[in-house]
Amino acid sequence: MTPPILQVEGYGKHFQLHEQNKLIPSSHNVNFTVHAGHLTALIGPTGAGKSSVLKGIYRTYLPSAGRILYRDALGHEVDLALAGEHQILELRRREIGFVTQFLHCLPRQATLDVVAQPLLTLGVERPEARQRAAGLLLAMNLPQRLWSVSPATFSGGERQRVNLARGFIAKPRLLLLDEPTASLDPKTAENVIGLIEGLKAEGTAMLAIFHHPETTRRLADQVVELAPPPAVEELLKEIA
Repeated sequence: MTPPILQVEGYGKHFQLHEQNKLIPSSHNVNFTVHAGHLTALIGPTGAGKSSVLKGIYRTYLPSAGRILYRDALGHEVDLALAGEHQILELRRREIGFVTQFLHCLPRQATLDVVAQPLLTLGVERPEARQRAAGLLLAMNLPQRLWSVSPATFSGGERQRVNLARGFIAKPRLLLLDEPTASLDPKTAENVIGLIEGLKAEGTAMLAIFHHPETTRRLADQVVELAPPPAVEELLKEIA
């Protein structure tokens, strides 16, 4: 097997509430790899820090411990835990995608343009970008009457369809998925599963958290179970 696109070694994250003088443990000593064309799924109880692992890789959170080794398109290895902000932003723009449970977009921007934006950023001509966005919105079963409307007014399920279309459109090398089908109806969820399978077949590496165990069984090539974080007292000994 070729070298992994992503290798996580000893990842940890805790939160310091300075005003309350409290330490909140989250992810702890997480280790796994992600390969091109494969999906690694994270499982574990609530509070085990599954989402904080994804956010640490995307650098929404700054990791508290460990290494996050990413192999870019040129074959260079980058530790995402230490990389500068400019480098992280460039990797997000070109190589690493993240579908969260929440859609963030400019107000009053049409849904079609929200979905097309990642392609426009990469230099794709606007007509082609909008055409590809339309194809994905059709696959997501989002009514065409909504395409010219801002998703700010949409329901949770409608927003998630837009979020997924936007995350899939540029076909990133590494795609992070945080419960992508949780708020979707069964038909749309099945379409999303088909799109995930298509991206895998094209070589996209994926790290995902799924709401339903059955989806994990269907899609995961590797399952990594996270343990609950240690007690605060144990964590303080480790970081002292």
